[in-house]
Amino acid sequence: MAGKSRPQFVLFGSSIVQMSYNVGGWGAILADLYARKADVVLRGYAGWNTRMALGILEQVFPQDAAIHPSLVILYFGGNDATNPHPSGLGAHVPLPEFVENMRKIILHIKSLSDKTRIICLTSPPVNEEQVAECYGSGFADQARTNEGCRIYAEALVQLCKELGVEAINLWTAIQQRNNWANDCFMDGIHLSAEGSKVVIQEILKVLKRVDWEPSLYWLSMPAEFPEDSPCYTVGPDGKTTLNVTGHISIWQRQWLDI
Repeated sequence: MAGKSRPQFVLFGSSIVQMSYNVGGWGAILADLYARKADVVLRGYAGWNTRMALGILEQVFPQDAAIHPSLVILYFGGNDATNPHPSGLGAHVPLPEFVENMRKIILHIKSLSDKTRIICLTSPPVNEEQVAECYGSGFADQARTNEGCRIYAEALVQLCKELGVEAINLWTAIQQRNNWANDCFMDGIHLSAEGSKVVIQEILKVLKRVDWEPSLYWLSMPAEFPEDSPCYTVGPDGKTTLNVTGHISIWQRQWLDI
């Protein structure tokens, strides 16, 4: 903790979360939009499935923490959806267990505070040809298929409806983009900057639409220390200063019309 407390947004999940701070990544964009408004905390663990997430859930989200997150953006499922390995090892989690694991994770996070909100991201689609080009046949016996991701994505959406939690079906949203298979991935699985734009757009749509109190939409949240100061840059009149607290940068303007 560094001084005055801001609302905390926690990104919790596997590699789609861990890599979200890459250049152009959706986590990095989120942190930029919420500068001076919320602390965006990255808790991403590449290669993890829901079994592994359950094992450390209390450590990431302790019940007795002094501050609980205002928002948790939760992503697991892509690794769970991989085909089972003949050895019994590997990331695959059968669909019924995946759903129950996600239920336990969601319910634990909901129990932290009445003000802790959750948005679940489903598995995105995959470009199976690009995966083969990048990784060869090394993972053929435990492949991640587009159809498998669809099944797990739809199951998660249904669970979120049951639990009253917001869900974003990335499997559907990404495939609505033209040339999605080539533009939205770095390796057929992990999101490129273009793929991350889809994620951010869908997150902002939810945050703008829902009637949470207080609002967690970036344009509705107050900035920290917004007061005027004689130390700011002097304006054109030569007598007053320009308060840049609410300034929206050129690269942020694309997110105004959501």
